[in-house]
Amino acid sequence: MVLDADDAGRARDVDDDGRRQQIRKAALASIVGTSIEWYDFFLYNTAAAIVFKDVFFPKSTDYAGTLSAFATYAVGFAARPVGAAIFGHWGDRLGRKATLIVTLLLMGVSSAAIGLLPGTNTIGVAAPILLVLLRVLQGIAVGGEWSGSVLLSMEWGDQRKRGLMASLPQIGVPIGLILGTGAMTSIALTAEDAFTNWAWRIPFLLSLVLVAIGLWVRIQVMETPLFAEIVERREVAEVPVSEVIRKHPKEILLSAFLRTSEQMPFYIFTSFALTYIHKHLNLAQGLALFAVTAASVVELFVIPAAGHLGDRVGSRRVYAVGSILVAAVAFPYFGMLNTKQSAVVVLAVILAQIPHALQYGPQASLIAESFPTRLRYGGAGIGYQLASVIAGGPAPLLATWLLHDYGWWAIALAMVVSSAITLTALSLMPDRSGDRVLHQVGSG
Repeated sequence: MVLDADDAGRARDVDDDGRRQQIRKAALASIVGTSIEWYDFFLYNTAAAIVFKDVFFPKSTDYAGTLSAFATYAVGFAARPVGAAIFGHWGDRLGRKATLIVTLLLMGVSSAAIGLLPGTNTIGVAAPILLVLLRVLQGIAVGGEWSGSVLLSMEWGDQRKRGLMASLPQIGVPIGLILGTGAMTSIALTAEDAFTNWAWRIPFLLSLVLVAIGLWVRIQVMETPLFAEIVERREVAEVPVSEVIRKHPKEILLSAFLRTSEQMPFYIFTSFALTYIHKHLNLAQGLALFAVTAASVVELFVIPAAGHLGDRVGSRRVYAVGSILVAAVAFPYFGMLNTKQSAVVVLAVILAQIPHALQYGPQASLIAESFPTRLRYGGAGIGYQLASVIAGGPAPLLATWLLHDYGWWAIALAMVVSSAITLTALSLMPDRSGDRVLHQVGSG
């Protein structure tokens, strides 16, 4: 699967019909692959919120058990920058396609293993330890997935529409969330009595089937022409991750902070909300799952629309509006949830996801265009995944603690602060959105 100069020439010199075919295949492969990766990742998040306390921390109090479950959840986020560095090296050395096949396999096997893992009542303390190890593998896999999927679509597509093309893999997040939350909802409703005992495992085992589909789709795609040109010119970086950290530290750090108001509120709205609605408001678990699933359906359309809008009026403008709206909805969101009216709760969860989609759509191109092609897989991936450590991973833990010690208003205030951080990073980030094509060679 290593791309040599001859293969690179063929990949770069496809005719117009072949190129149009490859653009469609690359977009499909990116969407399908990321959807499967996020299905597995969000499946764990949902299970951590509603079932892992009983299976892996059965002797803990509600508060301690929830914290423990969300702590194993956070471990996956801490592992994501590690995956971005590992696969960023190979993605910029061997190519986007080959690396993405490995990340998909790693995620599928890890998720299936979670579905087979016995609980604490069966194997004792080994159960939560193995759960953490498998979560680390999930984090490494998804950490290496994002930049490769974005680049596969964006580097094949029309560079004048790179906001739209880069946003297509982003819809893998709502698709994965719909599939993961939807699978858990279906099992919870149809096998309610057996849900905690064994039925929750079924969606994890189904990931093997999805991975087989994803692999078949990805194998059909050729390497991107931008990376193929780097190979043909023999300008592939020897140690790309080391080089991008040395030459582009500002872009990496700003990419991470750029995501604060997208990342932290998102995991409060999707993972912590399941616990808040069910345990704190004493509403039905099915209602919480339905609300998150409905919000994901809305995002499925808003994300590519935001990417396309970014191509028309500027990605930075669309992103800034999304971040400002996060601050605007933070307090009304909890006010609506606290009415305990089912329709109002669902509406609150749906409306809260729109600011996220407005940021997530143009985000991929904003980050990726900050790095040269020969260092883009690692640079974009590390910057993107660092946000998981500072914002996404700690979010449910932080929200659980703030709610317990201060109240819901403190969580809303934290969201407002996240918006201020993002807007500051956006103002400091180099603006390359006006470039007709992405800069391809050199150190940038």
